[in-house]
Amino acid sequence: MYVKQMKDIYLGLKFMFSYFSILPIRFKTNDDLSKPSVLASMLFFLPLGGLVLGGLSIGIYMLLEPLGWYAALISGVAYMMLYGFIHTEAIMDVADALYAKHSGKDAYVVIKEPTVGAMGVLWAVCMVLLKVAGIVFLLLHDGWQYFLAILLVSRLGLLLLFFTQTFRSCFITQLQEAFKPKYFITSYILFTSIGFVLMGWKFFLLLCVGLVVSYLLANRLKKALGFINGDVLGTTLESVEIVLFIGVALLWL
Repeated sequence: MYVKQMKDIYLGLKFMFSYFSILPIRFKTNDDLSKPSVLASMLFFLPLGGLVLGGLSIGIYMLLEPLGWYAALISGVAYMMLYGFIHTEAIMDVADALYAKHSGKDAYVVIKEPTVGAMGVLWAVCMVLLKVAGIVFLLLHDGWQYFLAILLVSRLGLLLLFFTQTFRSCFITQLQEAFKPKYFITSYILFTSIGFVLMGWKFFLLLCVGLVVSYLLANRLKKALGFINGDVLGTTLESVEIVLFIGVALLWL
């Protein structure tokens, strides 16, 4: 039984990296990724994904540090490439759906279309510029610990939404049903402890702000669109990171 549980946890960890990054992850043909314990472990390790991708980006910056601001720019872009721009695509879909909703169209139909509109592209470009600029600023001002902490907070905010929202997505609902309170609590204890090591008491202030922004923004989008799905979650994550980048830059650096 113990070996089976450890295997499910390991599969959940691999599933998280395969879904939320471009890191090369392989599965066996008999791996069952639909098991509740695997899905729960996938969400449990979600904040770890941010730490690993952020750590890789910081490593790139350190290797290229003699290049100055150019090294920071490469690292910022590399971070977004490492998670495959999956959340950037979500911004496009949500922006298009919002504008379509204003025109009387079905937002859910629009958000599921494989094509993107001009407004979606413009919003995504703006968000990418703001996010990369924030990463560049933090790295150039030796704020790598703030960078990692923000990546933790944005993902902890998403975990909170799994306990406070109802989703219009079969896969997200399946994840929600598998993510029992014990996984949520232990994940929060583990990763808030890591955040405290990174920033001390400031992390809890950052966490409170991040959770409030996540909750309010997700509910605002829900009110505007009429639903919450994976695209709304991705847009929320990107928005929270940008807000916190700006806040940290203004208050602490």
